Amino acid sequence: MLRCDVDHVVKSAVRELDVGYVERLGENGTIVSSTGSGWANETSGTRRDLDAVRERKIRIRGHHREAGVLPTAFDNNGISAVTPNHVWEYSMVGNPPEKGGTTAINAPIIPVTIDMRDANGNPRFVVNQFHQTVRLISKPDPFLQDFLNGPVYSNADFSSSPVPTQLNDAEQRATFGNKARSDWHTLLVPQVVTPRTMVLNQGTYEFALNDDGTCCLFVLVSDPVFSNKLAPPAAADNTTVLGAAELAGDITTKDIATAFFPNVYLFENNDPNQCCVLGFHSIDGEAGDATNGNLTKFFVFNYASWISPGLFNGGFEDVTGHSHEMAEIFNDPFVAFDGIHNITPFWNSGSPQGPQGNQCQDFLEVGDVVEVLPNATFPIAIGNFTYHPQTIALLPWFAFEKNSSAIDHAYSYPDETVLPSLSPELTDIPTLDALGCS
Repeated sequence: MLRCDVDHVVKSAVRELDVGYVERLGENGTIVSSTGSGWANETSGTRRDLDAVRERKIRIRGHHREAGVLPTAFDNNGISAVTPNHVWEYSMVGNPPEKGGTTAINAPIIPVTIDMRDANGNPRFVVNQFHQTVRLISKPDPFLQDFLNGPVYSNADFSSSPVPTQLNDAEQRATFGNKARSDWHTLLVPQVVTPRTMVLNQGTYEFALNDDGTCCLFVLVSDPVFSNKLAPPAAADNTTVLGAAELAGDITTKDIATAFFPNVYLFENNDPNQCCVLGFHSIDGEAGDATNGNLTKFFVFNYASWISPGLFNGGFEDVTGHSHEMAEIFNDPFVAFDGIHNITPFWNSGSPQGPQGNQCQDFLEVGDVVEVLPNATFPIAIGNFTYHPQTIALLPWFAFEKNSSAIDHAYSYPDETVLPSLSPELTDIPTLDALGCS
């Protein structure tokens, strides 16, 4: 989850989903069956028992890897934060890097209009600074083409790839360094699907008009209200954005879906001053049927907003939020749902006393590490537009590799200078509590 306030980046919050039997993305983009139970936490909540995490004896298995014990960063590169010979499982999107080849993944984009109503549910109108009556409805249409042209879906030059490629592919190639074959790629195939509308009643949102008096410069929405209208609480239905898309077949369990909004940000605890969440990724679990052996279906998705320039400090604009969430989906597609996969040694970045706060957790959330650091975004020019995706942490940073096996021995990418060193080793409860670790 990417969260900012009006002045700076601050700590993330938590989102949870209860899951049982699941379907998940396989090595070639198809579904493979798996079982598991537990919570899918995106950020901070009740901390898991630290000792239980330390004492878990795990064999590396992941989607990227063949089954069995592998000589990866998690078992042979000097991690003293955990008991020696303990390893940590991860699941990522795509083929193993040493296998090579291209994995193409469908990436449906759902443009979402925000329809603001009065307290009685009637269309709402306001009088602007020019004494004109304006309907409060905010559409993503003006931003959609620039969004599609950006580095998440379009090619650009990266040092990690011998050919122009997409941002997330370049980041994955960087994280695996020379383990990745030259022809190894994991690519998104974007497709704009049926637009949807989210209706909000007065009292659940705030807004600001554009300088020309039109709607809207931005819309702030209560997080629980937004989340309940985005994803169905139980069975898919037509009353939610994702539920309607699932029923229509616009998104499937083989896809990575994006719900795309126009400058729509979230506030917590029904307090607009506790703002702003710029995006999050999660999974929508739906009951299976006879066609898939009655296994629970996982729909992998993210909510992302186009960010107009000037709203946030730190260079956060255009695709910053979306690039953050898509990078985390590539590295943690099921949000550590089973309490095993994509759990890492506890890490900390930033400082609780610093101007941008800190992040401290034990998830493989590659964007969260960097969002609290200076110079978190990296400019990428495509055509006549300069985009501002976020730099991410690479796998060796989470593995506490003293000599990073990633590209150029780096811990971050595309800006390799953002993370010059590892996190302090966090091995005791008082230290974790002092840092606000989840």
